[in-house]
Parts: sequence; C-alpha cells; structure tokens
Amino acid sequence: MKILVRDIPPRTVWALEQAGVHPLLARLYASRGVQSKSELDDGLALLLPPASMKGTAEAAVLLADAIAQNRKLCIVADYDCDGATACAVGLRGLRLLGAKNVGYIVPDRVVDGYGLTAPISQRVKDSGADVLITVDNGIASMDGVAAARALGLQVLVTDHHLPAIVNGEVLLPDADVIVNPNQPGCNFESKSIAGVGVMFYVLLALRAELRSRGAFDSSQQPKLDALLPLVALGTVADVVKLDANNRRLVAQGLKRVRTRVLPAGLASLFVASGRTAKAATTFDFGFALGPRINAAGRLADMTLGIECLLTDDAARADELAKALDGINRQRREIEGDMREQAFDLAESLFDEGTEPPPAICVFDPDFHEGVVGIVASRIKDKLHRPAFVFAASKAPGKEHELKGSGRSIPGFHLRDALDLVAKRHPGVLLRFGGHAMAAGCTIAEENFDAFEQGLNDVAKEWLDAATLTRRIDTDGPLKPEYRRIDLVDTLHKEVWGQGFAPPTFSEEVEVLSQRLVGEKHLALKLKHQGQPVDAIWFGHTEPLPARVVLAFRLDADEWNGVRRVRFLIEGAEV
Repeated sequence: MKILVRDIPPRTVWALEQAGVHPLLARLYASRGVQSKSELDDGLALLLPPASMKGTAEAAVLLADAIAQNRKLCIVADYDCDGATACAVGLRGLRLLGAKNVGYIVPDRVVDGYGLTAPISQRVKDSGADVLITVDNGIASMDGVAAARALGLQVLVTDHHLPAIVNGEVLLPDADVIVNPNQPGCNFESKSIAGVGVMFYVLLALRAELRSRGAFDSSQQPKLDALLPLVALGTVADVVKLDANNRRLVAQGLKRVRTRVLPAGLASLFVASGRTAKAATTFDFGFALGPRINAAGRLADMTLGIECLLTDDAARADELAKALDGINRQRREIEGDMREQAFDLAESLFDEGTEPPPAICVFDPDFHEGVVGIVASRIKDKLHRPAFVFAASKAPGKEHELKGSGRSIPGFHLRDALDLVAKRHPGVLLRFGGHAMAAGCTIAEENFDAFEQGLNDVAKEWLDAATLTRRIDTDGPLKPEYRRIDLVDTLHKEVWGQGFAPPTFSEEVEVLSQRLVGEKHLALKLKHQGQPVDAIWFGHTEPLPARVVLAFRLDADEWNGVRRVRFLIEGAEV
C-alpha cells in the first residue's frame, strides 16, 4: 500500500485563513479544490438555478397542466435509496404543489429488473394514470417509454444516469420531456447530481411555473425546503460526487435534521439505527440510514422503504423503521455468508503469493441477486481489482440468465469497459449500464467464461502498475494542537463524501502496544508527536512493527462519560 499526501496549495490556504476559515479546515478545503470562502457558503440562494437544467421548464408546464386538469400522476421509482427518496420527494412535493391524484409504482428487482419496462408501463396504465414520471431511471428505457406512449400516457423522464450509446450515437427514449443533466445539450454544471436532486429541481421549476400562473405568490408559495433531508439522504447514499451544488443540498438537509425538522420516517430510522438526529452526519446517511432503506429493495419490497419516508404518523414510522432494520440485519447475514464464499472463489483464481488477475468475476448458483453489488465492493476492497459478482436470475422465463453487479477501482471506468466488451464480443452482454465506479449487466449463464475473459482483456490493457497499486490519499501530518475533541466534532459536522473525501491524516508513529479485540479488530496505543493516543483498526488482525507510517482519521471514543480523541486507522505503509 502506498500512502500519499494531497497537494496543498499554500496561497489558497492563506487566502482561506485570511477570510476567517479555521487553519485546519483551510488546509483540508484547499487540497480538495476549494478556491475561496464563497464556495463554502451553503445558502439555498447559491444553488444552481433550475432553469439551467435542460427540460425543467417543459416538465414544469407538463405537470402544471396535469395538476390544473386533475389528471392522475404515477411515479415509477427505482429500488435503491436514491430511487426511494426521489419517489418520496416527488410525491410529497407534488402534493404540496396542489396535485390531488398522485401515486407510485416501484419495480421488483427480481421480476421486473431495472428501469421502466413495457409491463410496468402497462401497470401504470391499468392504475388509471394519465402521466408517468420516472425517478432515478428511464434514460435508457427506450422500450418502456415507447410502450407507455403507445398506451396514451404522457411520459416525463427524470434521471441522472448516462444515456445509452449505440455505434457511437446517443440514444434517448421518445418521452414527452426528459430532465437529465447528462443528456446531450444540457448545460447544468452539476453533472453528478443524484436522481433525488433532479426530482427536487423539477419541483422547484414547477413551483416557479405555478407562481407565474398566479397559483400563489412568493410569500405564500409552498416551502419545498422541507424535502431537503430526503434530498440529502438520497444524494449521500447514492455515492455521487459531492461537488459544490451537491454539498449545498446535503448541508441544507443536515441542518434541518439536526434541528429535528425532518420527516417522521427519518426520525424513526435514526432511532432504529442507534444514531442521534441532532448530531447527524453524512456518515449516518451513508452507513446507517441508507443501507436500511436499500435493504428493502435488495431482499424484500422497496415499498416498505418508500412508505417509511412518506408517512407522517410517528407510530407507523417506528413500525416501518423497525421492519427495515430487521431486513437489514438479514441482509448482513446473507452478505456475510456470500462474502466468504465469494472470497474463496476469487482467491481460487490465482496462486498464493502471486498477483490477482486484472479483473475478478465470480458466480455461484446460490448467490442472492440483491446482495451481489455489496459483495463485489468487498472483493474490490480486499484485492484492489475491478470485481463482478453474478447471481442466477429468478425472473420467470429468464432462469438461464445471470445478473451481475460490478465495482471498480480508480482509473478503470467500469461502464466504458463493459461497452468495449460488448463491441468485441457481440451478444455476450444482453444488457448493461452504470457509471465509472459501479455498473451492472445481464449475461446468459453459458457466456460467463466469455465475459470473464473479455473483461480481463480490457483490464489488462487499461490497468498499469500504478493503478493496480493500492493507495490512500491523505492530508499529511496532524499537528498535535489539532488533536482535540472540539475539532473532532467540527470535522464530523462538515459535508464529506465521494469526491470530497473525509479528512485522513498520515505520519510515522511509534506503536506502544497492540492487541486483538473481538478477534477481528486491532486496538493500539500509539505515540503521536510525543504523546500517547488510542487507535483502532477495524477488520485488521495483522500486528504492526514498532514504528510505522499510518493513515488515520480522527474520532471520539467515550468511556465512563469521558470523551477522548481516538485514531481510526485506514492503512499502513510497511
């Protein structure tokens, strides 16, 4: 493992300090590309304007007309946390803005697969709907949109995924309106906005349209900021890049959560996960609430997750949150069994003492389709290779198909790799899509070996020694005066995440003592800058030498009511 230190531009640090930013935060922000204090202003007024996102004005007219005519609206959601929060934001927002007749349908991961399909369009029509609205899906659903239009439905696609590309040409569904910052011709600066963020922007545009029609004025208009806790949750849980606009959305959501201005379902999820809303962090969204919502889509029915986010009844919210917590515990058990089996399969692909192949592909008939993405992520983390895990499809009539989910390492664009495999091996990939770091695909079981070989060929060409070396980017040494509880709390309150990494420091320390706790974690006593400090390395059992360069994050440990600084070890350069 290579521990590296981010470039920290001194002039930017100085300018931020002169503007009143704490010296430690100034250093952290500067190394993450922040140029001025104005970029740290998380005020709603600084959000990118809705009009700059292609399609929002047309979507607003379509929805305003539908509301005026009391037409029935139906949202087609996705079965992950981004899709669930986008659905809840859409339903709550449309009702706030006057829609009297709005419902939703969420596809079943096993039966329906991903995205809007022709059978789902038929279900929407059968529900009596007039307008179909996709959230967090639809940009690649050519057949589903065509079927909906043929049934007489108006179709509004809201999505953030990349559109399909065939023979070098971008293909878009024939929807009435498409709102997606990644469609051709859209100049919206935040290409990384999540699906829930796109739906929120559509609602902002709709409110402006209704205001222009005289439905209300600016002093009486419905307040959409009540939706921001859900926007923040979906944005963090979908692991999109936290650019300036996304950080503002998340920061505004966190502010409301911390002051207990949040939907009943979110409040109950905090309790069910053992977290405290008044001290909410992005970590809580990404690793506590998000997984509990996602578990419903993986193992059960995402309707549970969406209903939890929609209810305003505290007792009902508690009931649903406890159910989601139970499903998440079940997910962890299934994942644990699958993970060990998948590790064994992955490690059988290479001899002990040799390097793993450029890409890892594993399949077992007993693997659970809902957990393949998580297990792929675990393999990727352990072996530092792009990894795909496949499970047999349980959809009627498609038992011969395998559904795979992949996770990648920096420097290897997974969706582009799948695109190249599809070009070189026509017919092997039945369906695929995704992003740089995460993607999914469907193949025939008989083509597993061909896919594995094709992906490894691409990985062999694209990955060099530097990319295949595990690395941790850090913020360098931590001054001893910054090893304080109040600064730990300050750092935890900031918005960190994908593309705006949480602070990780690195330097050589002396190991005073070390012992195993719980048989799988290494508890340490270190000498840092001449002073002792406790540390823990979760999931690591190998002992460390007396002196070692460590990468670590700041944390607080509480014992007998006393809070002390603790280092969370992220890696060691030995």
